[in-house]
Amino acid sequence: MLSILLSSCDLFEYKSGEDSEEENPIIASVGNQSLKRSEVTFLVTEKSTEEDSINITNRYVQSWIRKQLMIKEAGSTITFDETELNRKLLDYRYALMIYEFEKAYINDHIDSIISENEIKSYYNENKSNFSLKEIIVRTNFYKLEKNNQQNKTLEKLLSSDKQENKANLKQIALNHASNYYIEDSTWVRFEDIIVNTPLAENNNKVELLRNNRTLKVDDEIYTYYFKILEYKLQDQIPPLDFVREEIAKILMNKKKVALVEQLQKDIYKRAQENNEFQIYD
Repeated sequence: MLSILLSSCDLFEYKSGEDSEEENPIIASVGNQSLKRSEVTFLVTEKSTEEDSINITNRYVQSWIRKQLMIKEAGSTITFDETELNRKLLDYRYALMIYEFEKAYINDHIDSIISENEIKSYYNENKSNFSLKEIIVRTNFYKLEKNNQQNKTLEKLLSSDKQENKANLKQIALNHASNYYIEDSTWVRFEDIIVNTPLAENNNKVELLRNNRTLKVDDEIYTYYFKILEYKLQDQIPPLDFVREEIAKILMNKKKVALVEQLQKDIYKRAQENNEFQIYD
């Protein structure tokens, strides 16, 4: 029923000219269906090693065999209505043609700019549709070795909200911290900022945030400091900045849908004006 497998990249030394059996041999067969050498040459690139080429091609051949066996089994088990099958194939072909046409039209005509006013307007009108599935925070984070002499200074600076302290905190972060995060205005997932710290093991993070603005935890080597500037809990409405990218994608998709709908209307109207179709009773 079938015969393979491939053992060398010589398989892909396909010659031009007549498609003789010697130049383009069959490499696998199932019943009366055959897979020829020329049909698998696309799998191998110049960068592929001989071993990679053999493995990739063997996987493809095995996949082809399984598909042909399923087709053979289906054909021998179920009686297909050929007319209906051909109609479905034609419908799929036409749907694919329309999809490719619409995609090309969108690429040529879409206005890819989403304004800040559009984003704000959508956010304000649809706030109730956004709900956090996780805790997010605006925070500063510092990781210093426990014996670092700057720890006391850092703790003192973090206990105060004086604006002039920011420059000193930044210098400690740059010069002494093993890791840090000092983006005041950016919202991040709390789980992301505490990963690989002792806080990750805390099972009551909500109470932790509600009762503390400065968090300090230690492990054997490091001390970790978190200055919580603001937080939002699960099920609360996220701030605009956190969902800005999501909203931009939603608005872009709406533009695409509107563009296609207008295209369909324009084509219909033009055909109607030119008497390109008739509707019969």
